[in-house]
Amino acid sequence: MARTEVTTRHNPEQTRVEAVLASGEVPGFSEYDRPAEGVYRFFHTEVDDEYAGQGIAKQIAAGVVEFVRGEGARIIPKCSFVRAYMRKHEETHDLLAPGATLEPDPEEQEKSA
Repeated sequence: MARTEVTTRHNPEQTRVEAVLASGEVPGFSEYDRPAEGVYRFFHTEVDDEYAGQGIAKQIAAGVVEFVRGEGARIIPKCSFVRAYMRKHEETHDLLAPGATLEPDPEEQEKSA
């Protein structure tokens, strides 16, 4: 399947970073909360089924990293996709909040067992 190019934008009203198609449609996003000043905890990334497998989630994760870096903030990657992206991209490791890890969440491991 071909890669679908998107841009990413921060949507503070919905506390998420969104993927945006040229048409303006939002086929996916990554949600966050703010557990502390200067820290974003990304906990869920979602891409509409019709866009699955087109590289949009990877572009969202890159947009998350770009957004957090631009804010001069740190990240707690609770979302398994954002965490996997960061694990593969060593240049993002400086963004980890104190105490945050790139290791799989034990709850996720139980679910997949």
